[in-house]
Amino acid sequence: MPGKAVVSLTTGLEDTERVTVAFLVAVGAAEEGRPTLMFLTKEAVRLALEGFAVGVACAGCPPLPELVERYQNASGTFLVCPICFNARGLDEAELIKAATLGGTVPMWRWIGDGATTFSY
Repeated sequence: MPGKAVVSLTTGLEDTERVTVAFLVAVGAAEEGRPTLMFLTKEAVRLALEGFAVGVACAGCPPLPELVERYQNASGTFLVCPICFNARGLDEAELIKAATLGGTVPMWRWIGDGATTFSY
């Protein structure tokens, strides 16, 4: 089994190119069979809400909804910082299917003996 991958994302739709790159890295890992986790903090927590990740970052970039769908279809998961999520008054019932609230302790438990990490 390939090694785990963790993509940490702090940016939301205020920087769609950065979000797109983070998703491309995560989708690539997940579609290659790596257990993949996206750890969403700060404004990125909104990307885990149903219907929020919309738009195209640049000419030739894949649409964000397509990347989210591909990531979930490849068994990628999202761990959403509960402090950031709750500070924004968001509703847990609106999380997409592959997302759960969880902080650094669940992230480290998931990493276990190691993972390749990326931060955006």
